[in-house]
Amino acid sequence: MRKFFTIIITMLAAMAEAQETFTIATLNVDGLPLNVLGRDVNPDGPGSEGSVRISEYLAKKGYDMVMMQEDFNYHEELATHLTDEYALDEWSGGVNVEDYDFTNPNFRFACDGLMAAVRTLTDFSKRTAWEDYYGRMDHAWDGMVTKGFRRYELTLAGGTEIVVYNMHMDAEDEGDDVAGDREARKGQWQQLCEEITEKLDERPIIVVGDMNSLYDRDPIRELFTDKISATGKATVGDAWVEIGEGDETLDKIMYVNPTGGTGVKPIAYECDREGYRYDGKPLGDHYPVAVTFEVVKGETGIAAIRGSEVERLKSPQVQGYHDLTGRRVTEPKKGIYINKEHKVVVN
Repeated sequence: MRKFFTIIITMLAAMAEAQETFTIATLNVDGLPLNVLGRDVNPDGPGSEGSVRISEYLAKKGYDMVMMQEDFNYHEELATHLTDEYALDEWSGGVNVEDYDFTNPNFRFACDGLMAAVRTLTDFSKRTAWEDYYGRMDHAWDGMVTKGFRRYELTLAGGTEIVVYNMHMDAEDEGDDVAGDREARKGQWQQLCEEITEKLDERPIIVVGDMNSLYDRDPIRELFTDKISATGKATVGDAWVEIGEGDETLDKIMYVNPTGGTGVKPIAYECDREGYRYDGKPLGDHYPVAVTFEVVKGETGIAAIRGSEVERLKSPQVQGYHDLTGRRVTEPKKGIYINKEHKVVVN
């Protein structure tokens, strides 16, 4: 009997060690120019010097992948400390007056401000513009740049393939008539939902970005979470909702697990309000949000056992709860046990 449990312990330990994890962060780097044609556009932004400090901060944190927004006019500074450890996506350019076409009343700068720094990859981004947006010289200037999302097909260090969406949704300024901004975001959530549903396969999907959305003002569940889950092809989660602490932020890390495919689950969440500072002041107008995910493949690993309570052990001698050395446990604490139905239970 002791030999039997020794084998089980060894097997579960091996599965736990093989469990693959990765970290992903989202950060609006506040990279708009400080002023344009003498007009203050982003006077409190990090500018050139601050963008170098943001780069240094990210390099020290050492996330497996960082998805950024508003990488406009200080890209070289932002890349300073990242190029040795990360592959960087294609930069779409900055907001420069000399590029503006004054003869075109519908002119938009081609840049989307989206950028990725990743350690391993299969394929870099496919870029898609939002079909709906609101405002040009007002309402956060959303219509002056080509906002949208980028889709990445990535391979983790352990060989797992995932898909990541990085995006920047329409903003709203305090004091504005926000109805147009919120209606634009509704369209963007719908567009994102259709994109993901259409391309869904066996790979898990991470959805991140500055979404400018809050659950108490934007129908995220109605237009995205519930709609994807209703297909029966996948389920949707939000790391902050499940394990986060503190107030909700506009920057989110969500995930989509395909039915019957590889899945992920968040195991750690951080919004670094304390570390993202220099000389007592925040480095930008957003704080970085980071999540550690654990990969769950079918019935492999302790995470899958916890979720599905798959029946793995058959022993007529098991009564009540027993730990894996065979000792009876009246009130099981944190750990791995076998219950009276002969199933592995992880508390």
